[in-house]
Amino acid sequence: MKLFPLIGAGALWLAACSPAPSPEVARLLDRDGTIVTRGEGPENARPDACYAQDVTPAVIETVTEQVMVAPPQVDAGGTVTSPAIFQTETRQRIVTERDDLWFETPCAAETDPEFIAMVQRALAVRGHYRGPVTGVMDLRTRRAIREYQRPQGLNSGALSLAAARLLGLAVWDPEAAAVRGAPSDA
Repeated sequence: MKLFPLIGAGALWLAACSPAPSPEVARLLDRDGTIVTRGEGPENARPDACYAQDVTPAVIETVTEQVMVAPPQVDAGGTVTSPAIFQTETRQRIVTERDDLWFETPCAAETDPEFIAMVQRALAVRGHYRGPVTGVMDLRTRRAIREYQRPQGLNSGALSLAAARLLGLAVWDPEAAAVRGAPSDA
């Protein structure tokens, strides 16, 4: 799959506003390793929904130990005639496996300044966001989102659909709209 670099907020806005963008165009890469896409995600991904993929890298530990290659030589009287011979061995082991987690996210959460401003205000009221309401998905906003979602079991700077609803934000649900017969503008 190709990843097209998007330059500036205008390009992000254009990618989010197209009626049915290809997954390559709708893909956004967050600085903290979270990938946000439209119509691409887990196996059962809806083409009109946005998903975030949070990748937690594996934790690898390096273990160094001394291993006895030859035991000490001891005579009948108990005197060591030749000391033991040791060799240093170093190996790596995986402490925690890599984890790929897909979750649904509001499409506007990455590109719509009004929605991002609502997120910032909602997080500020709950004591997670400290700063000006800018409508920009910046590092400070991502940290606040991560801080808010962590107790819910999601350690990501991308806003999940569930967290948006918990914040009391009105989130467009294209699947429910399709059932009601409303036009989709996700």
